[in-house]
Amino acid sequence: MEQLIAKAEVLLDALPYIRRYSGKTMVIKYGGHAMVDEDLKESFAQDIVLLKFVGINPVIVHGGGPQIGQLLKQLGIQSQFVRGMRVTDQQTMDVVEMVLVGKINKQIVNLINHHGGRAVGLSGKDGGLILAKKLTVQSEEMGVGKVDIGLVGEVRAINPLVIDSLDHSDFIPVIAPVGVGERGETYNINADLVAGEMAEALHAEKLILLTDVEGIRDADGNVMSTLDMDHAAQLIRDGIISAGMIPKVECCIEALRGGAKKTHIIDGRLRHAVLLEIFTKEGVGTEVVRAHSRGVAPRVQPAKSKVPSPRSKV
Repeated sequence: MEQLIAKAEVLLDALPYIRRYSGKTMVIKYGGHAMVDEDLKESFAQDIVLLKFVGINPVIVHGGGPQIGQLLKQLGIQSQFVRGMRVTDQQTMDVVEMVLVGKINKQIVNLINHHGGRAVGLSGKDGGLILAKKLTVQSEEMGVGKVDIGLVGEVRAINPLVIDSLDHSDFIPVIAPVGVGERGETYNINADLVAGEMAEALHAEKLILLTDVEGIRDADGNVMSTLDMDHAAQLIRDGIISAGMIPKVECCIEALRGGAKKTHIIDGRLRHAVLLEIFTKEGVGTEVVRAHSRGVAPRVQPAKSKVPSPRSKV
C-alpha cells in the first residue's frame, strides 16, 4: 500500500507543472545517445506521448550525424569536416536526406505511434516549413577565409503554419533538419540550430536540447543548474564553455532573444530525462534563462560531478 501511495504522491508532485504547461508548446531536439540506446529510445517515446496526453504540445527536431556517417562509410564516400560541419556535395546530400527523412524520421514516428501517440514525420520541405540559405563558413585553420562546404545551410525563415495545424489536431510533429533554398535546392542544417529557430518562431515555452553530457559546467567543473544568457555568453568568451557545447549554448541564447521562454540542455543518457526536466524542481541538466528575476532564486539541483508569419533571418 505504501508503494501505491508513493506513486500517487509522484503524480501530485507533477500536477503544478502540468497545470502550468498545459496548452504550451515545447520544442525538443532529439539526438545523441538517446537516439541509439534501445531503452532510451523507448523511454523518450513514452515521455513524448505522456506530454501530449497531459495537454502539452511537443515538437521534435531530430539529428542523425552518426547514422549518416555510417552509411557514407558503407558506400565508400569519405566524409570531410570543417569546424565540425560535414562538407556536403550533391552525392552526400542524397545520402543525408535518405537517412534523415527516409529512415530516422520514420523510425521515430513509428516508435511514438507504437506507444499510443499520433506522430507525423516532416522535413523542412513540407509546406515550406524551413526556408534555407547557403551557410558561409570562416576557417582560419585551413589557411583561408571563407570555405565552401557545399549544401550545408542555415535557416532563412520558419513558417509555423504546418506545426500550428498539427498541434491543434492532436498530432506530434517530428521534423528532419532539411531545408529548401530559393531555387528549390536541398540543404542539410544543424539540428540544434533548426530546433532553436523553431522555438523562436513558435514562441515556445521551452527549448530542450538532449545531449550526452550532464549540463553546462563552471570553471571548477561543477554542473550549473541555472544561468542567465549574459553569464552564458561570458563563459563562452572566457573559454569555460568550449568545443561542441558552444553552438548549443549559442542556440539557447538566440532562442531566448527570439521569444522562447526558457531553454534547457539536459542529459539524454538518463531514462525519462524529458519528464524529469519538465516535471521536477531539480531538473536533470542546465537551464539557460533571459535573466534571474529580482528576489527569485535559481532552481536547486543536487550537486553532481492564432498563426504568426515566418520569422526571417536574412
